[in-house]
Amino acid sequence: MREIIDLESYPIDRPESEACRALLARCRADLERDGMYNLSGFLRPAPLAQAIREIAPVMAEASFTHQRDHNIYFEPEIPALPADHPALRRCTTVNHTVCADQIPDSLVLQVYAYAPLMRFLAETLAIERLYLMDDPLARVNVMAYHAGEALNWHFDRSNFTVTLLLQPPEAGGAFEYRSGLRSDSDPNYEGVARLLRGEDPAVQSLTLAPGTLTLFRGKNTAHRVTPVEGRRERLVAVFSYYERPGVVFSDAERIGFYGRAA
Repeated sequence: MREIIDLESYPIDRPESEACRALLARCRADLERDGMYNLSGFLRPAPLAQAIREIAPVMAEASFTHQRDHNIYFEPEIPALPADHPALRRCTTVNHTVCADQIPDSLVLQVYAYAPLMRFLAETLAIERLYLMDDPLARVNVMAYHAGEALNWHFDRSNFTVTLLLQPPEAGGAFEYRSGLRSDSDPNYEGVARLLRGEDPAVQSLTLAPGTLTLFRGKNTAHRVTPVEGRRERLVAVFSYYERPGVVFSDAERIGFYGRAA
């Protein structure tokens, strides 16, 4: 794995080392302050190019196009709000998805299942252990965004998300986020409405380098990826880990996300 991951800069394979403890402290501080941390250059350039070569033909020939009209909550309605409330403003997300079962021997899946990575992620989150997802489709997804396509404003369902940026677009495709827009006790619907009107000065924008690993707490932080520009698609892998073993999607969820149940 040393030839794939930059374990000199990110010594996650040596958890007792001073360098790893310093990295852990930095990631925890970033997570507390920003709701996220980024490990730029986590994947080395040559393996990164290999990962793209492995995925590109599958993406071109067998990806599922997921187009969805939604509100920021990905819910048909919010009982506390009238249907015309500005916090329920509709938007569109379009991407193209390759599932884990379509790239079973890929470098991306090797990184996903790397035990020192799972241990390090768990430590940054201050939880005892993370488990691989058992779902053969959802455990790892690679998503492509072509020119004009975007991941629109939303909150995540999960407590955290782990992504690996494989390829940035020529332009656009910036990651925008608004930390702490709501809390578990305060939905802040008026603040959500201001965000969707483009009136929130606390929105931040981040352009990531290829090979960057990101852990992000998106449950209460609104976020989006702006529309991609140019001929080069944006490619990002999404790693699904859970605090308990045996997690799988239902058939209905698989069909909704991937157009197939198995």
